[in-house]
Amino acid sequence: MEARDILIRPWITEKSTALMEEGKYTFKVAKRANKVEIAKAVAEIFNVKVVSVNTMNMPGKLKRVGRNVGRRPSYKKAIVKLAPGESIQFFEN
Repeated sequence: MEARDILIRPWITEKSTALMEEGKYTFKVAKRANKVEIAKAVAEIFNVKVVSVNTMNMPGKLKRVGRNVGRRPSYKKAIVKLAPGESIQFFEN
């Protein structure tokens, strides 16, 4: 997989913006990507040094419309910790 295929989009929430002060950035990533691939993709795209990667498989939530029950799609989320002094300008603006 290429780096652009691994990182799907940034995950911006209230909690993830609080983690940015610690040098941690959150992304929605491809389900088949592992920690090493995610670290290489972030380093390649944003030209930063990655210290660690934590991943989570998030199950889709059950949703109802009338009597029909469905499920939102599941996804994978990664929290990437950068080296001290490094930052991703994409999130800062």
